[in-house]
Amino acid sequence: MKTRERTPIPNIDIGKVYDSRYEASEVNYEAFGKLAEFFGRNMPVHRHDRFFQVHYLASGQIRLYLEDQQYIASAPLFFLTPPTVPHAFITEADAEGHVLTVRQELVWKLLEALPKNVTEPRLMTPFCVELGKVPEELAAEAARLPRLFELLGDEFFGEGKGREVALQALTQLILVALLRLATQPEQNRHFRREDLHIYHRFNVLVEEHYKDHWALWRYAELIGVTEARLNDICRRMADLPSKRLIHDRLLQEAKRLLIFSASSVNEIAYHLGFKDPAYFSRFFLRYTQQTPSEYREKNR
Repeated sequence: MKTRERTPIPNIDIGKVYDSRYEASEVNYEAFGKLAEFFGRNMPVHRHDRFFQVHYLASGQIRLYLEDQQYIASAPLFFLTPPTVPHAFITEADAEGHVLTVRQELVWKLLEALPKNVTEPRLMTPFCVELGKVPEELAAEAARLPRLFELLGDEFFGEGKGREVALQALTQLILVALLRLATQPEQNRHFRREDLHIYHRFNVLVEEHYKDHWALWRYAELIGVTEARLNDICRRMADLPSKRLIHDRLLQEAKRLLIFSASSVNEIAYHLGFKDPAYFSRFFLRYTQQTPSEYREKNR
């Protein structure tokens, strides 16, 4: 079967697709549950140019892919994704926590007092740490981390004097804590390079063609695998069938347009490649238990 050259991993600019506040601020915070509600519990492979991102999970499990590394980990945990690093993850419905997004220029500024030859290699390498498995001497450090994220969230959504200074100070404390905790050997790492490559390639193609409503055989043909193998890999990697991954991407875009655009439901349906707006409404209701209009009203 014929294969295509690899296309770039999608870059998600959160300031454009989720919240415009991310455009103006160097430090950004959001509860993990709120991001999951918008983007879905299955995040296909993507990257964030110019931003470091830290996810802290207080509950639930995660299947995490950082470049060609796979983690199956249980909360409490955190993982760091440096700028441009491809990553994907799937979390359980009860997974909750915090997400910190920081411009890369600020990260180096906040850590400039530390030895660059130590901090730079560590922070430019993605990693995941299960906090329940850290040594006893780091237990107190691990216990402080959720409180730092809670304080960060309070400052981010507050309007107190010195807000920006406080946000940067809390970010600095979190980054130092991560460096301390990341000195431990990485846990739950598994290498499945070929399957990860196929899974990532599928997600890239979905990003390019989800509005075209392609049949699965077209994706499989371009990747150079059978439909059965593609579906098996998606079920093992994401615990979801390949068709559901395509539907999840359609839902994510539909939610974004319903919240942030002034387009009518019918216009959104046509924009997403649905020939019948009524079918789009049934599709949306099936997966969200809300009509598009109800979702727009609730989230605007």
